[in-house]
Amino acid sequence: MTGDAAEWRPTAGLAALERRAAMLAELRAFFAERGVLEVETPLLSAETTLDPHLEPLGSQVDAPGIERRRMYLQTSPELAMKRLLAAGSGSIYQVCKAFRGGERGRWHNPEFTILEWYRVGWDVHRLMREVAALIETLLTGSRQLERATYASYADLMRRHAGVDPHEASNRTLRRAVADGPSPVDTGDLDRDDLLSRLFGERVEPRFASDRVTVVFDYPASQAAMARLNASDPLTAERFEAYVGQVELANGYGELCDPAEQRQRLESDLAFRRRTGRPLPSMPSRFLAALESGLPTCAGVALGFDRLLGLDLQVRSIEELISFPVERA
Repeated sequence: MTGDAAEWRPTAGLAALERRAAMLAELRAFFAERGVLEVETPLLSAETTLDPHLEPLGSQVDAPGIERRRMYLQTSPELAMKRLLAAGSGSIYQVCKAFRGGERGRWHNPEFTILEWYRVGWDVHRLMREVAALIETLLTGSRQLERATYASYADLMRRHAGVDPHEASNRTLRRAVADGPSPVDTGDLDRDDLLSRLFGERVEPRFASDRVTVVFDYPASQAAMARLNASDPLTAERFEAYVGQVELANGYGELCDPAEQRQRLESDLAFRRRTGRPLPSMPSRFLAALESGLPTCAGVALGFDRLLGLDLQVRSIEELISFPVERA
């Protein structure tokens, strides 16, 4: 059989496809019981993230009645969903495809399935508990999970990496990384790179595989689109949820201040310019929505394929999706 003849076949088996369909039905039931509205937003948009850690996929688009322009496949539905929130949608969720360039590996494919939801009027701690409840609900059939644990980023770093992420000097962080299990040249690593490496090497391996672990109060420098904590401006209203060492979800107490949001986006764009990265345009419609008034809310994105992989206990994403990028 030639290579082309073999590659028409899906890499996921029927059991995985059936479980994917069942899990999607279960998550929709979870949100229906809680009165959260399912929505759809465009996958193809003129606006996209400026996050320097993500690479959007784009192309020139022609269509009758519109000027030829650059458009992007969305890295997540965040910008469009926040436009719905600003228009008065109330609490919403979406399960859809997302696209990110440069991502291919055991658990990465340029096209993947994401679950994203926003709770209007909620604080980030209430959303953390709902994230844990959803994960526990969807994994009930495959494993018995103990009660979720919650810990601050700083407490975990002090306990397991021996550094205070807010007070330690860059020199101390470089020394800690150099003394780690996988020493590297730290010359090109900035402070957040050093913290991330320490967290991945020293903290994540301590997470139990029989429960959801939620980490909150990340350093303000890693806020992304989260508010800073009013009581501690060194930290942001950001959390991540894990089962074992598998990171499943990343959530925020959402930044509602349009001036602060614009400043962060301009900083991201400047970083992209300095490092020779692609330069998407400023997301003006998203910023206009914030100007009109984004309600106080908390939001989270969850990697659905990873959650399905935990449920089925497979070795890689190829066993979960019909056609990975090599066969698409």
